[in-house]
Amino acid sequence: MENEHFLTKLITEELERDPFARGMCTRFPPEPNGYLHIGSAYAIHTNYTTAERFGGKFHLRFDDTNPLKEDLEYVRAIIEDIKWLGYDPGEHIYYGSDYSEAIYEAAVTLIKKGKAYVCELTPDEVREYRGTLTEPGRNSPYRDRTVEENLELFTAMREGSYPTSSKVLRAKIDMASPNLNLRDPVLYRIIHAAHYRTGDAWCIYPMYDYAHPIQDAIEGVTYSLCSIEFKDHRPLYDWVLKELDIPEPPRQREFGRLSLTGVVTSKRFLRQLVEGGYVDGWDDPRLPTLRGLRRRGYTPVSIRRFTEEIGSIRTQSTVDISLLDHCLRQELKASTVGVMAVLKPLKVVITNYPEGDGELLSVENNAENETLGSREVPFSRTIYIERDDFMEEPPKGFHRLSLGGEVRLKGAYFIRCEEAVKDPATGEVVELLCTYDPLTKSGTGFTGRKAKGTIHWVSAAHAVKADVHLYDKLLLDESAPTQGDGGSWAEAVNPDSLVIVKDALLEPSAHGARPEEKVQFFRHGFFCVDKKHSGEGPEGRLVFNRIVPLKDTWNKR
Repeated sequence: MENEHFLTKLITEELERDPFARGMCTRFPPEPNGYLHIGSAYAIHTNYTTAERFGGKFHLRFDDTNPLKEDLEYVRAIIEDIKWLGYDPGEHIYYGSDYSEAIYEAAVTLIKKGKAYVCELTPDEVREYRGTLTEPGRNSPYRDRTVEENLELFTAMREGSYPTSSKVLRAKIDMASPNLNLRDPVLYRIIHAAHYRTGDAWCIYPMYDYAHPIQDAIEGVTYSLCSIEFKDHRPLYDWVLKELDIPEPPRQREFGRLSLTGVVTSKRFLRQLVEGGYVDGWDDPRLPTLRGLRRRGYTPVSIRRFTEEIGSIRTQSTVDISLLDHCLRQELKASTVGVMAVLKPLKVVITNYPEGDGELLSVENNAENETLGSREVPFSRTIYIERDDFMEEPPKGFHRLSLGGEVRLKGAYFIRCEEAVKDPATGEVVELLCTYDPLTKSGTGFTGRKAKGTIHWVSAAHAVKADVHLYDKLLLDESAPTQGDGGSWAEAVNPDSLVIVKDALLEPSAHGARPEEKVQFFRHGFFCVDKKHSGEGPEGRLVFNRIVPLKDTWNKR
């Protein structure tokens, strides 16, 4: 695409004109108040690969300067998810809260330079004084306090002398600036709450726009790569570094924010879905959280390939989620072993097949990858096929089984349907009586008549029961609800986004499948063993999540 790798080109040109004395260093600064999602993966990829491209370091730094919503649970999850993706920061894991003293001293420096003051306007008054995009703001009545008074008040703020939100420290920049971010932004606020790392050591906490450049400078970050909505914040980033006389200051540069069709990535909306009980927690396979994608069966390779396919984008861009599915299929087609699974069983008795234990048949594991070899599948007189693979009166073009018709059983024999046994009460077909031709066994070089279709099957005596979860788009409409109270989620969520098939029948090779193992169900798609639910209960029942169908039909729908 036209804008692909524009960041690499931009940085290369800048370093040629004005190189750093230190090596390249980028960072990813998540706030530990939620779980990472597919949009986070794009930001991580951008920062990690940029550092890698220029032979530098990649830092993971937690922006933990708000004690109200942050938790160690999220810290652990973020570290695990980033490592799972393959973007391991190694020893370079940092916490903004560890720099609390340095950030505080920087604020004292700004006060002494006459560049910051303590303000007692209420939050509503601050917004009122700020002005609009067409009207300049007004100076706070506290703006002209002396340096000594501001130092005394700021010290008292730190000591806990004032209640929450009663005072803030603001930068003294320009209330008439066309950029609202420079109209005396808040640098510190009072929050009387315990922090998950520092406990009650602090009751004042810095704002992100103020703390971020200082944290970058402390760590030696050279390029602070942010999504495009932070572009208007860059002047404040540069102002902080300039007023603190930071030598060789980091450079903030922006890339386009990624949106995906039919996917909710807003933390607020995701929280509404989880807390409202519309989904099965933060790791629900329908959510775009990395935990949800992993549980559903998406792989780190497919997600990395997806971000590479997108490339670097300059502006807000929306990408069809089917591209992620495409990247996954390309990987799974070549790597997964096949399993025959019958989701809607219909009993078939092969009347001329010998009674007893049956036989073992050799079935290839993957038609596209011969190196995966073959497996032995038990075959017997009584089998199950998909109910949809039989019709009494088939329409033109139906190439499966019908009365008097013939079809090949995958890896086995040709069978012909001689009779359909029905339930007297309902008239529903409950059993098929068929015959087989022993000369048509797969792999024996049979060159006689051809069957128009091939269907899968499972031996009744050897079948393994499992629950199968079939997923579709979570939202009926690609546009997520915007109501703050989440009141429209009930109408927005697709009621068929999860269909649970109980007691599906699988060939016995599925019995030893491990959590997160991926397989291909013949004709049904690619599936993953659900690590959250598999093995529960006295029977240790398997649960398989469908990752994606074999073919993408969403755009057609």
